[in-house]
Amino acid sequence: MSGTSKSRSISGELRARVLVVALITPIGIATIYLGGWYFTALVATIAAMTAREFYRLVKNRAGRPLAWLGVPAAVFLVLVAGYEPSFHAWGNRALSLLLLLGLVSVAFSIFNRSTNQPLLSATATVSGVLYTGGTLSFALLLRSLPEVRGAMPVRPIEGFLLVMLPVAVTALGDTASYFVGKRMGRRRLAPRLSPGKTIEGSIGGLAGAVVTGYVAGLFMDGVGTLVLSPPVCAVIGLLLGIAGQLGDLSESVLKREAGVKDSGGLLPGHGGFLDRFDSLLFTVPLAYGLVLLAQVLA
Repeated sequence: MSGTSKSRSISGELRARVLVVALITPIGIATIYLGGWYFTALVATIAAMTAREFYRLVKNRAGRPLAWLGVPAAVFLVLVAGYEPSFHAWGNRALSLLLLLGLVSVAFSIFNRSTNQPLLSATATVSGVLYTGGTLSFALLLRSLPEVRGAMPVRPIEGFLLVMLPVAVTALGDTASYFVGKRMGRRRLAPRLSPGKTIEGSIGGLAGAVVTGYVAGLFMDGVGTLVLSPPVCAVIGLLLGIAGQLGDLSESVLKREAGVKDSGGLLPGHGGFLDRFDSLLFTVPLAYGLVLLAQVLA
């Protein structure tokens, strides 16, 4: 490919990425602010699509996972979190569901003659539910955290800002990594896993995550009942930035094992849903834990 053709390809990819973000962002922000079943429906949809793509990636390596069972289970975990967004209540039900899913998966795989590795199939089925619906459920738990902790009066903006913290840190950190890597990237970060990622891009992404966290802290400081100052949010941003890059590399491992470039093609410029939300699968549950830890240490 010539330099001009390559430049046009990059430019076209960038335009597609920007267009998708411009269409998705207002819907996502509005839904997060509304919360309730609006937000639950959005998260459930993302869980269904990411779970579907996960099973497509591992089906040739993990003994034919039971996608017809795993995708509804991933959605169900999210719906449980939407119905009763308390970690204690959700965790008990999630554990029961995963135990039942594991038993059913093993039983079905053993008696299914087309499955040569029944235990591997059952493991991949349960793992897919945890990786997608299990992690995404924390977005709903995070959105309702102030109310669950007994905040009075209820202020929707507080739960909104809590969810926006990992979303903004992940998105802007990824954007910073992309542009810094394109302009300054020289040394490969993990050439065997993702040849396109560079150390310079990774550092730029972490810097973007820290700055985004600090700015988010300016909005969250003094809002509601949770103690989250700008310096604390900057530290959270750094840790989320690291987790986001690990999430991205983890999905790269799946794609490399499957021998594909993208997990899907539904989001032009981004690939599939798993390509777009892979980092959030790591950062959202971590954000939930870090926010609670910050309250303990405050």
